[in-house]
Amino acid sequence: MEKTIAHLDLDTFFVSCERLQNSKLNGIPVIIGGGDRGVVASCSYEARYFGVRSAMPIRMALKLCPEAKVIKGDHEQYSKLSNEVTEIIQEKVPLVEKASIDEFYLDLTGMDRFFGCYQWTTEVAESIKKNTGLPISFAVSANKTVAKIGTGEAKPLGRIEIPNREIQPFLNPLSIKKIPMVGNVTFQLLSRIGIRHIKTLAEMPVDVLQQMIGKNGAELWKKANGIDDSPVVPYSERKSLSAEHTFAQDSIDLENMRSIISGMVEQLAFQLRQEKWLTSVVTIKIRYANFDTETKQCRISYTSADHTLLKYALELFKKLYTRRMRLRLIGIRFSGLVHGSHQMDLFEDTEELMNLYQSMDRMKNRFGKTAVGRASGLLIQ
Repeated sequence: MEKTIAHLDLDTFFVSCERLQNSKLNGIPVIIGGGDRGVVASCSYEARYFGVRSAMPIRMALKLCPEAKVIKGDHEQYSKLSNEVTEIIQEKVPLVEKASIDEFYLDLTGMDRFFGCYQWTTEVAESIKKNTGLPISFAVSANKTVAKIGTGEAKPLGRIEIPNREIQPFLNPLSIKKIPMVGNVTFQLLSRIGIRHIKTLAEMPVDVLQQMIGKNGAELWKKANGIDDSPVVPYSERKSLSAEHTFAQDSIDLENMRSIISGMVEQLAFQLRQEKWLTSVVTIKIRYANFDTETKQCRISYTSADHTLLKYALELFKKLYTRRMRLRLIGIRFSGLVHGSHQMDLFEDTEELMNLYQSMDRMKNRFGKTAVGRASGLLIQ
């Protein structure tokens, strides 16, 4: 049986959420992001017209579009609306993958026997619009890659169906940048030898691509040819991430305890970013030598940034550890997770901090998670 996959994407999701709260934002350039030294988390199509893009420094964005309205953003509200959309989809479709806070894949294979897949997806989209007020675009095709590219071409407020026989004619004239796995480095590499459109890429010998860009060459060639066997993974939310450290001997060494907390926070925050989670609840746990166990937690703005999480963790530890008895265990847990497309906290972090974390994460991915870290957390490693 031929697969049928739909990709749904909430148009300029963060901006749309803000416009639900304030209709005065309709029709004007809107930027969601941090302060003057922050970066753009999202922007309206009116701002994009001036060249504003996600992850661009706010200062640069305002130079391009001085009239833009800058809003810090409310990730808790965005998460709430995202969950409402998820519930609507899950009520109507048996197999759903939540790829990020604002995009979904639906496996509609076999549904065309009872009801046209395009019509089915249309009704899902209309239900989302009716119940939440959020605009949404979608594409229906044979696999996830083509459906995602199709949604990008359909935006804003677009709907498109790409049957098997039309996949290659649809893909051929598009820029290779439209392929999800093509970043700036790959684009520049291929552009230098004249490969800028999917048609040219699709016609290249696969072994040549592998020689140029390594093991991903074959996968890139498949995507350029509209081939993608990856399944729709059923949606499930992870509840929490946690770590504990048990002392070899009961301890009262505060400096060592803070270092251990720092190391655990750094490792858990790296895991958050790798799995594309943001956390909103930090919990500290301690166990005294007499086995008395106490915890303290606080709610925070959604983040996956080490420095933010460490600040709250140390504050909680200071409030919790008051008996000055020896400890046998320290633990930390991040919960209240949302699975979003933003690995960094674009609402709080500066461009410099984002670049620092991305560089550190690349080193950890290449050389191991303990390859680089804060000096304050070295004892845990």
